Amino acid sequence: MTYTSTLDQVNLIDLSFNNLHGVIPNEITGLSALGTLNLSWNQLSGRIPEDIGSMQQLETLDLSSNHLSGSIPLSMTSITTLSYLNLSYNNLGCPIPSKNQFGTFTNPSSFEGNPELCGKPLITDCSPPRKRDHKKIEEEEDDERLWFLMSAGVGMS
Repeated sequence: MTYTSTLDQVNLIDLSFNNLHGVIPNEITGLSALGTLNLSWNQLSGRIPEDIGSMQQLETLDLSSNHLSGSIPLSMTSITTLSYLNLSYNNLGCPIPSKNQFGTFTNPSSFEGNPELCGKPLITDCSPPRKRDHKKIEEEEDDERLWFLMSAGVGMS
């Protein structure tokens, strides 16, 4: 049996708390039988591999407490077997995908600690901030000045 054929049969990898550095190699997405991948509490950086959606047997994915950045790959929404996901405490950004399996992840703690991440189940809204009308702002400032002058005048009398 060759080394490669043995890797095809691996169904659990837990390398948490190992002080691993660098990026998650894209080759890991070729482990077709993998059901659990735990790379939490390391020093991993870079993006989550785009091809992670090809890991169709994945049930548990924990990439928490690293330095991962970028967006959550949309390909992850096609992993219908995924029942546990933890991406907390990274530097991920953009909206959290909402379709398919991602609609079942309702616990905000799976995504917390990513300041640029938004969307359900987080309370951070993804819509851009509303622009205030400049004319209305000027009117409000004029009203504030008027009230200040009136109260100053009353105080002097």
